[in-house]
Amino acid sequence: MLEMIIGGYCALVWLVFIKLKWFPWNIKTQVGAATGALALAATIIFTINVVTPSSNDVRVINYVSEIVPRVAGTVTRVAVEGNTLVKKGDVLLEIDDTPYRLRVRELEAKLADTIASAKTLKQDLDSAKSSTLAAQAHLDLMSKRLQEAKTLAKAGAGNEYDVENFQTETKKAESALASAKSGEAKAQIRLDATVGPDLASVAQIKAQLDSARYDLRSTVIRAPADGYPINVSVRPGNYLVPMPFKPALSFVEREQRILAFFAQNELRYIQPGDKAEIAFQTLPGQLVKAKVDSIVWANGQGQLLQSGQVPNAPVEMAPAPLAQKYAVKLTPIQQEGEEQAVIPMGARGGAAVYTEKLAPLHLLRMVMIRAQSLFNYLVLKLH
Repeated sequence: MLEMIIGGYCALVWLVFIKLKWFPWNIKTQVGAATGALALAATIIFTINVVTPSSNDVRVINYVSEIVPRVAGTVTRVAVEGNTLVKKGDVLLEIDDTPYRLRVRELEAKLADTIASAKTLKQDLDSAKSSTLAAQAHLDLMSKRLQEAKTLAKAGAGNEYDVENFQTETKKAESALASAKSGEAKAQIRLDATVGPDLASVAQIKAQLDSARYDLRSTVIRAPADGYPINVSVRPGNYLVPMPFKPALSFVEREQRILAFFAQNELRYIQPGDKAEIAFQTLPGQLVKAKVDSIVWANGQGQLLQSGQVPNAPVEMAPAPLAQKYAVKLTPIQQEGEEQAVIPMGARGGAAVYTEKLAPLHLLRMVMIRAQSLFNYLVLKLH
């Protein structure tokens, strides 16, 4: 398109100076015409780089999850093949669940026994209360007998032996009552120790059982999202352990992010919602329609790493590093009646963003991005 504008300018110069001869065609007019052509080209180029900026650094990024088992065990089944699409929740691997099933059965039996034992706590409390009442009654009786013995001894109708005997029995009854009250308090404490609706002992076993069942479910490893398992080299018989530096396989999620990197002074007019077109090298001759989702206003040069050192100024006379670019997140637009293009992870290409400024000049950028898309057909190598 730029060539067409320059060609039209040249045709206008030919018409004015050569054909119609409105002005003389001499060295001054020749230099003026050439200068005008350069000025026109520079103005157009500098303007479209601002109102419809382009990027030659577009990257397709996918999330990658390292599949690490939660529990250790021997692989009994590999349910997927590498580089095949699976849905979220589909089975990837299965680990021998025998020890985990046995642990669940053990805790289920222990829970039943604990529940049965917990049911006797109420009976223990009632028994402790009865013992307290009996001890209180015996103490009251001994206290009464002691007072009677003292009265008789004072009147000369009794002896000191009976008084001493009932004093001893009263102390024994007081000790028995204290012991009974202590037993009642202990029974009440055990009965009051609850977690939610369950007694503490029952809740503890239930928690252990839930953990064991979770471990049992974890022997089946499922896909965390829609995507592709990669590097599936694990085979039945391999022993897996829950260690992050030894994943079983890599899982590439289908969800993607498309980032286009622009120079810092190209972003002045870009706004979320602006239309964009992307020419990927993996899709020669095709354009992916997109829109601007957001601008990532951050890059590595603005980060200070945590340390105990005070940042130093750049060394004197050392060249300053080039300013890093900012990323613009692009979201593909599904065209009506067309299938969404499959964009490989790591695909590279170029993009053009069409802002709301000077819309007529967008045509130039559209021609350029389509030319770049066609140029992707060429494989420029000699070997």
